Amino acid sequence: MRNARLQVTPEVGTWLARRSSKAGDWTVDELVAAKRGTTVSVVIPARDEEATVGAIVTAIREELHGLLVDEILVVDSHSTDATAEVAAAAGARVVAQDAVFPGLPAQQGKGEALWKGVAATTGDLVVFVDGDLHDFTTDYVTGLLGPLLTDPAVAYVKGFYHRPLGDQADGGGRVTELVARPLLNMFWPELAGFVQPLAGEYAGRREVLESIPFVVNYGVEIGHLIDLLELRGLDALAQVDLGHRAHRHQSTQALGRMSGQIMQTLFDRLEHYGRLVTAIPPATLLAQFRRGASETGVERELVLTDLTSPRRPPLASLPATMRPENALDLRDTA
Repeated sequence: MRNARLQVTPEVGTWLARRSSKAGDWTVDELVAAKRGTTVSVVIPARDEEATVGAIVTAIREELHGLLVDEILVVDSHSTDATAEVAAAAGARVVAQDAVFPGLPAQQGKGEALWKGVAATTGDLVVFVDGDLHDFTTDYVTGLLGPLLTDPAVAYVKGFYHRPLGDQADGGGRVTELVARPLLNMFWPELAGFVQPLAGEYAGRREVLESIPFVVNYGVEIGHLIDLLELRGLDALAQVDLGHRAHRHQSTQALGRMSGQIMQTLFDRLEHYGRLVTAIPPATLLAQFRRGASETGVERELVLTDLTSPRRPPLASLPATMRPENALDLRDTA
């Protein structure tokens, strides 16, 4: 990243050199020594990931549990397959997304699963790992914990990696390159140094994660970065090279919906922080077209999606009586 320092502001250039590291910079033994009683929870949001979630849980349990990781939680986000059963059999504690805060109206989306994962765990540090990884290694967890366990000034750590797509070594991350990165460079250039601002692998201190809202859908990651930059400053954020990431890729239309949610989140944050004033707020309805069924004779079918991006409040703002101490552990029913 040395040459990149010439292309960004001095602040970002300094941050890149100071707050970028590699997973291999720490060994497990070094991190265990640095842990000193700090507790660590790993949260894995999963929806229909029976093919991959078991291997992820098994690797963490066999290599890190009891040493570096104290708790492994899978949040089952309305799966229609055996995700919950596979994760529980591999040794994770599994909770249904809607079983956490059952008194609140249920919301749909990845951010909802993450927010409830934080609420249902107790670790001082929380590590998030996506449930669809095909090439997971525990370096993901140790790499993300490295800056948090060795530098008290770091509050939140983002992972980055090479993301292949077909025969392209770095063809993945299309929403990042086409939507998130251009908008962040326009409105929050302080965040230009993040290689993967939408990465699903990241970690933070509990008190920090509980101090910020969680957008319930795919806007959650970009919302985190913006809110933490505004509240904690750039130097409290770090990033770690995790090497390589292979996962299940989504369709172009699904990426369009994801992009819309991210844009809605960014415009909401622009308004919240007074960075942009608009006479008319952005519309939240996305119109897409898909190939119609042959039997209907319709060549193109109009599909409408509401991109409204509600936020869950900071967990720290909720009364203690709402804490989900007794969320159903699905190992009891597997």
